[in-house]
Amino acid sequence: MKYPSNLAYSSRDLSLGNVSTIIPVLAGIVSDEAGKVLITRRKKALKNGGLWEFPGGKLHIDESPEDCLRRELAEELSIQIRIGPLFTLVNHQYPELNILLISYLCKFTGGQIELVDHDRSKWVNLKDLHKYKFSGADQKIIAKLQKVLPEW
Repeated sequence: MKYPSNLAYSSRDLSLGNVSTIIPVLAGIVSDEAGKVLITRRKKALKNGGLWEFPGGKLHIDESPEDCLRRELAEELSIQIRIGPLFTLVNHQYPELNILLISYLCKFTGGQIELVDHDRSKWVNLKDLHKYKFSGADQKIIAKLQKVLPEW
């Protein structure tokens, strides 16, 4: 898949509000050779349990966003990816915390999915994402995906 050139974000895409602590979290919009996107559902006992998301996790202080994304997908799903361009930044306030969700377009390159913090995973068409109940931050990514990548 060729990545479109209109993926640049601007400061208008990111509103930080009045919250002092923002937790940086990475999300991979991972596509396979057929153009389907990988989504995962968090285990019910975890925060946002039962909701679908783009896989990823919290950025450690000593790593780059790309290293974080590779590490998280290897640890939580046992898969390898090739990281493409930054897709978007989403600031989202949950009742207990504020996250800055940093998402990248990625390609699946190998591995057999093994779930750790999730109870399900699926490869889905972009047009079918609306059929799944996603976390609030991921919903914002879906809205932008469907706007700038309608042909995917």
